[in-house]
Amino acid sequence: MTGLLAAGAIVCGHAGSAGAEEAPAVRHLPEAIQIVVLPSSTSLDELAAVPGMSLGLMSTGVGDVPREQTYLDISQGNRIDESLYDDPLPPLRSTFLRVPGWSEIVRRADAAPADIVPGLLGSALLDAGIRPAPVPSARTAAIIVADRSGEIGRVVGGPPGVVVFAAGVGTMRELARVVPTGGLTIAFAEPEEGRETVPIGIRGAGFRGNLTSDSTRTDGYVLSTDIAPTILDRFGLPVRSEMDGEPIRAEGAADAEAVRGLGDRMAAIPDRREPVVVGCLGAWTLIALVLSRVAFRLRRVAMAWLALCFAYMPLLLLVGAWLEPSAAAEGLLVGLGAAGLAALTVRFGSGWRGLAIACAITLAAYAIDVIAGSGLTRLSLLGPNPIFGARFYGIGNELEALFAVMVPVGVAAGLSAFGGRERGVSRRAAIAAFLIAGVVGAVVFGAGRFGADVGAAIVLPVGAVVAAATLPADVGHFPSLRPGNRSRSSWPRLAAAIVFTAFIALALLALIDLVSGGDSHLTRSIIHAGGASNLADVAQRRQELSADDFSQAAGNPLFWIVVVGIALALIRWRRIDTWLDPSPIARAGLIGACAAVAVGVLVNDSGATFLVLGALALGAFLAYAWAQSGGKRGFRRNARALGG
Repeated sequence: MTGLLAAGAIVCGHAGSAGAEEAPAVRHLPEAIQIVVLPSSTSLDELAAVPGMSLGLMSTGVGDVPREQTYLDISQGNRIDESLYDDPLPPLRSTFLRVPGWSEIVRRADAAPADIVPGLLGSALLDAGIRPAPVPSARTAAIIVADRSGEIGRVVGGPPGVVVFAAGVGTMRELARVVPTGGLTIAFAEPEEGRETVPIGIRGAGFRGNLTSDSTRTDGYVLSTDIAPTILDRFGLPVRSEMDGEPIRAEGAADAEAVRGLGDRMAAIPDRREPVVVGCLGAWTLIALVLSRVAFRLRRVAMAWLALCFAYMPLLLLVGAWLEPSAAAEGLLVGLGAAGLAALTVRFGSGWRGLAIACAITLAAYAIDVIAGSGLTRLSLLGPNPIFGARFYGIGNELEALFAVMVPVGVAAGLSAFGGRERGVSRRAAIAAFLIAGVVGAVVFGAGRFGADVGAAIVLPVGAVVAAATLPADVGHFPSLRPGNRSRSSWPRLAAAIVFTAFIALALLALIDLVSGGDSHLTRSIIHAGGASNLADVAQRRQELSADDFSQAAGNPLFWIVVVGIALALIRWRRIDTWLDPSPIARAGLIGACAAVAVGVLVNDSGATFLVLGALALGAFLAYAWAQSGGKRGFRRNARALGG
């Protein structure tokens, strides 16, 4: 009994004896919220052993952040990438009663390109007459309930409504046996730098199952910035507009094994992404080059096969997210799976039809998944990488870069294949096909309810409009067999069309999100931005992140290989253009894809990554176009020979 009384005294933050505090502890805990910082070594299984605990993983920050930054992010209900701060977080050793160096913390937040208010949670509670009270054992975690002046636990009368303390799992189990569930206990392992997620548990009325929030839309995964909105919502207080998090809730049944599996998969993605993707691309390229040297007559078939391997790669990465194999098995799955599908497509889908099939299958698979909730997309190696703490569902910039190319060139390949069957394609029909594909792609991959990628809502319509504008004036009959007339569109008109398209696309996406309640990144950061200054912050934030992405990419040899490839393509553009003379629609698709990639590099916050992946996708298309320029009969004959 003595241990239970002592635990009650710790929770209430009183310095008196355990016996003296027994009655207040039992009387006030049902209405109080406890924030418990557990030892960093606490596991999900240990949290699951606490009766009535809902389980999940909590993202501690955007990238690697010190624990004090996590506590500060909780206090402000908002967070940004560490690179966006002008200065590092000042060292914090003692935070009882008042946070040392608070003025420096406030200046640091004010200079950041975001609406960040340190101490917002504590002030919101005090304004409502609710007293937050940290216990000395909380140490620097007391920052969580500091007010906007940096004071901690300012007395406003009455018992504390929010208590912050540090304890072990054993104390948590003892409290769970004597404390009614009318209150709320939020417990998470102490964050450590270099650890992107920590176990978190919530116990209280309404919490039965695995934790989630609208911030992540992922069963078993929440953000540090979701804690403040959860506390305010529990007290019936409005969530402040400066807070970017969402209230946490519990769904389904508590399943520690499912949460652990989610964490293991998210942790594996950063380590596997580059080795699997680059390794497969390197292996396919080597095989294609060797085949071209050994059997010279198969060189065009080999290049078509290489391009199709690239087109099928995202599809096999989606399969990998479903199967969740080991690292070696996932590499073999992607490498052999894409190679096999590409070989079958070359054998039975020669000509432009093969590329159209590969693009259509891959895009359809991702469209179905994001419409269903992006369960596999978020865990694929080219998905949004939730463990990095910036994007948690839908598609990421990596997939956006690939789709920016695959949508226009896939449509172009399909139209070219259709025209080659002696049916002909009118210019009006070709324009309609490009525009419809661009609009549908923008809705599926850009709307907050689905792909939730604002950039996709811009680049896909831009690619479609530019492709449609650069179609020949008279597509005529057999467009895939003869050049036709070049488009008369001028560069100034194209530039104006790009700007106008981007503006209209954003407006339509905003309307869709507002009507559907998508609450996407666009809705939160732009529509609810609160003024021109906040919009300027959004633009500045994206520019600074993109600049940081380029600085990091400069140390990667692949980046410079791609840059050299782009330079060579520009130098030899006239020669490349001759490959597309027999296929004017394919030329239009290529130009549209180039415009989409160029715009994507400018509007996204990971410009270097977008440039590399977009350029690789364009290179794959050029390889396929060169393969088709050798004549269909010879290509089909060699493809059949390759298939045995």
